[in-house]
Amino acid sequence: MNIEEKNIAIGDDHIFTSLENPMTPDAFDKTNEEKIEIISQHFEQIMKTLGLDLNDDSLNGTPRRVAKMYVEEIFSGLNPENDPPVSLFDNNYKYDGMLVEKDIELYSLCEHHFVPIVGKVHVAYFANKNVIGLSKINRIVQNFAKRPQVQERLTMQIVNKLQKVLDTEDVACIIDAKHFCVAMRGVKDNSSTTVTSQFKGRFLNAETKNEFLAHIQSNLKLDI
Repeated sequence: MNIEEKNIAIGDDHIFTSLENPMTPDAFDKTNEEKIEIISQHFEQIMKTLGLDLNDDSLNGTPRRVAKMYVEEIFSGLNPENDPPVSLFDNNYKYDGMLVEKDIELYSLCEHHFVPIVGKVHVAYFANKNVIGLSKINRIVQNFAKRPQVQERLTMQIVNKLQKVLDTEDVACIIDAKHFCVAMRGVKDNSSTTVTSQFKGRFLNAETKNEFLAHIQSNLKLDI
């Protein structure tokens, strides 16, 4: 197998090579506007190569729209400056139960084909000295999702981040997602989803793990 065949196989089999998103040393030397301009030029060439008429009113702004979307929105999580601030509060009330944030919406892009990954993220932890603002869990998930991703890496990044900010080993994460690189191309299976999980600390205990699974499988109805 030559290098090109190996690289194609890695992408088709959805293999990831590192816990951190692979970045070059000069990744942040350019300003956002410089990146947008360069990406816009390249995307224009892609569209022209495909035979699209950029003189058409519907298409002539597409290269810059795509470039801005990449830099300022769906890949903004690559830039450390966009890491969300984390609000921690003293666990003064000594809450020692499991905290679960479930059904967090996931929108990301597969790093192998740059097509969507869409699904749900379920996160749980046991507090140590601090608890985290609930919305910050969602923001941590969204920040890691706003990168070209592999689901296994994303699961581990979320757990590692929460362990660090909460200073606890007791964190768990489950992701259930549809990969459009499976649904739209290749095998073209639109019915399957991919589930990844990581359990740390107390969540390695079978009873604790089962409690977490029961919470995310429950369908509590709230009258709001």
